[in-house]
Amino acid sequence: MMRRANPIVVAIALLTATSLCRTAAARPVVLFDEAHGQRFLSGQTGPLDLSGLAGLFAAAGWDVRTTRTPFGATTLAHVDALVISGAFAPVTPQETEAVMQFLQRGGRLCVMLHIAPPVDQLLHRLNVAISNGVIREREHLVADDPLNFSVTSFDPHPLLRNVKAFNIYGGWALRGLANSATVIASTSPSAWIDLNGNNSMDDRDAVQSFGVVVAGQSGRGRFAVFGDDAIFQNQFLTGGNLTLARNLVAWLGTGAPQGAAPTARRAGGI
Repeated sequence: MMRRANPIVVAIALLTATSLCRTAAARPVVLFDEAHGQRFLSGQTGPLDLSGLAGLFAAAGWDVRTTRTPFGATTLAHVDALVISGAFAPVTPQETEAVMQFLQRGGRLCVMLHIAPPVDQLLHRLNVAISNGVIREREHLVADDPLNFSVTSFDPHPLLRNVKAFNIYGGWALRGLANSATVIASTSPSAWIDLNGNNSMDDRDAVQSFGVVVAGQSGRGRFAVFGDDAIFQNQFLTGGNLTLARNLVAWLGTGAPQGAAPTARRAGGI
């Protein structure tokens, strides 16, 4: 004789399943780009990889995903935040347009530079300029190396809450070209860039305070650009760098619409 299922138990099971689906659907999605020659990855645990940063997103309730597909309608569908770190291959004009449409809809973007050329077109669209050489410091050096230094000059911003200093390990200077892109962290005034390539500071080089983090808005979305991709790599994710990473996770999620890309009709050098 076949036993009939208890309707109350069935109803509870259905409600539980529905609740779990809604909970999963409500989790914000962060997408780590691996489609542009990245060598330091969120799913690997080497000293220069980004598994620590990915873990902070996961601990904060994010659904952490990766992609090796170029940016477009499908790639950025139902994504809340996009992380482009350490790109070695160019982001194409078509991909740049897809990212800009993603921001217009309310998406969040974080870009960390290893070399500048792969993302120069995207940063140009964000009104962010990049230097043609790496920064060399003369203050707050790490291990007495002018390419590695602590940053202590900040403007008020949620990304820098409770951060007294963070370290850079070879970084590019950044500058905002419009009110939509603002430098929020800078070097000391004695930092310099070797413009003539002679590895010696002289009167033909640039000596000044350089921006190393830019934050801004585009459409309904927001973005942050870091002049160095080592800031959040595993071996450097301590102290102020760790606090900065936690702030980044929170800032990328604050007020972000769930699944910034709509479900239909999606789009997709200084």
